[in-house]
Amino acid sequence: MNYVDGRLHVTDLDAFVETLDEIGEEYDCAVQAFDATRIVDEAHLRSAVEHANRAFERGENVARERSVEILLYAAGRRQISRALELGVAADEPDQPVVVVADGEDEADETAALRAVETRVDLEPASVLDEVDEDAVEAFFDITDAERRASSADLSALVRERVALLDVEK
Repeated sequence: MNYVDGRLHVTDLDAFVETLDEIGEEYDCAVQAFDATRIVDEAHLRSAVEHANRAFERGENVARERSVEILLYAAGRRQISRALELGVAADEPDQPVVVVADGEDEADETAALRAVETRVDLEPASVLDEVDEDAVEAFFDITDAERRASSADLSALVRERVALLDVEK
């Protein structure tokens, strides 16, 4: 798994998703984009990708496409409509975005991410650290009481939600 983060303005969400799908097919990778303010860190992304890949290997996947399965795990949700809230939105100028590419070959992942930068006009920038903790806590139903009762940081709590999807199947 590799990723690139940056800023983006998506005017046509369907065309954007279609472009990511085309890039994924071209480079034999799962390619998925996320709102960077709701991705806690790289460990969150890696956990989602690893769980999605395991689900496909075991034949326990919910989605037909690996990129969608990655989205479901990253969101800690089985409902695609709810998981899409973690995705990229239309008509938000300078939206902080992180795009993941996961395939068998690291060179293909890197090439896919370079294609993303070019084809969707992603302006590379370090935005993965722009997490909105309040939005993350609300999205993942992490309460103040849970935060006080646990010594785990936000990343660990979110990764726990990712892992719990395997239990909830």
